[in-house]
Amino acid sequence: MAAFPPYPTHPPHPGGAPGGVLGHAHWWQRRWVRYGALVTLLALSGLVILGLVRRQTGSEGFLVGLGLAVLPVPLLIAAFRWLDRVAPGPWRNLLFAFAWGACAAALIAIVANSFATRWIATATADPSGADTLGATVIAPVVEESAKAAAVLLVFLFRRRDFTGIVDGVVIAGVTATGFAFTENILYLGNAFGTDQLTGGSGFVSVTAATFFVRVVMSPFAHPLFTVLTGIGFGVAAMSADHQRVRRTLLPPAGLLLAMGMHALWNGSSTFGTYGFFAVYAAFMVPAFGLLTWLVIWTRQRELRTVREELPAYAAAGWLSAPEPYALGSMRARRTARDAAARHLGKEAGRTVAEYEAYATSLAFLRHRGRMGRAGADFVVRERELLHELWHRRDTARPALEHAARVTAPAGPPQPPAYGHGYGYGYGYGYGYGYQPYAAPPYPGQPYAPPSSAHPTAAYDPYRPYRP
Repeated sequence: MAAFPPYPTHPPHPGGAPGGVLGHAHWWQRRWVRYGALVTLLALSGLVILGLVRRQTGSEGFLVGLGLAVLPVPLLIAAFRWLDRVAPGPWRNLLFAFAWGACAAALIAIVANSFATRWIATATADPSGADTLGATVIAPVVEESAKAAAVLLVFLFRRRDFTGIVDGVVIAGVTATGFAFTENILYLGNAFGTDQLTGGSGFVSVTAATFFVRVVMSPFAHPLFTVLTGIGFGVAAMSADHQRVRRTLLPPAGLLLAMGMHALWNGSSTFGTYGFFAVYAAFMVPAFGLLTWLVIWTRQRELRTVREELPAYAAAGWLSAPEPYALGSMRARRTARDAAARHLGKEAGRTVAEYEAYATSLAFLRHRGRMGRAGADFVVRERELLHELWHRRDTARPALEHAARVTAPAGPPQPPAYGHGYGYGYGYGYGYGYQPYAAPPYPGQPYAPPSSAHPTAAYDPYRPYRP
């Protein structure tokens, strides 16, 4: 699946410095230096965690644990990418999140948990009590803090990619997926070593029991905990600059909830024979269902934002009248990409996907402007996005118009929207029967497109991909 930056990365003016920075940056501020330092840190963390896990499990146990632990990873990554389909973030953020969780966060957790547990055991002379305290108190605090660091870094340094709840959920979930991957290697490898010593095999082995609990029953456990932190950061990202209390308190509140649920999960084994199943049924499953509903509802709200904000740009001539409907429907988006790829090649399909991503970012930007949350560079970002759309319109617009015709529900005929002659008969309620407000409450009206290439001149008589 292709992913694209939510805003163009080049400067709006050809004469500007790269990245919009004036003057010469110090060597440590250069992008390749920062990327190199980050990659080096993650690579070293990966090598160290690899050595630690292999030493605890043995070579054979490590390979068995690796083979079993990798099974849920593609499913979890695919689930988070599906949630992020409305405005997909760049893959580099997901790669960073997974690598941080699997390498840096796992290393921090192993070292800190081991040190704290040994210190408590030495201080209290109670190894059993130290293990219980370490699992129910120390581990949740250390592990959730280590995973939250990835969310914080993306929130601070990739702010344009982090605009709402879904972004927080995806980054947090992928980070936790990487962490659970490394942790499962350790647990499954140790279980295999135990079976080697005791002669256990088959469905009654420790390895099978560990696999069933960690991979079959609760592959979403770690993502579920850390997603609470991601929601806190996501709501903070949606807050206006003047809502400082909200922006400051919600991320730590989400982190505390993540720690609390993690502690409850780890402590379920101390609640008696059926404590684990009771916590699983009474807390984990309902919490998973509630969070899934919240994220899907947020995704639908994002699509509604696209349908509500883009008609203003259709009225200004940047988009054709059917495009807001097509861009606000996942089915229509997929139809447009498939049609372009089928008729014009894979490169055209990728161009349509880029167009959809930039249009979605434009809708979100306008929505933030109307809500009073736009930054000082609102006009520059809007102009950048509009030009990115204009450069791709020849390929994307016919495909989106075709998708709008194919996927639009049946309904009474509509009059031509905005005077452009696109009367395709979409049903009422999709935003095409009204004129958008003439004076939106943010600085600047949508620019008029270049007069030499007005969309009506090029597209009014053109109807490709007609079914």
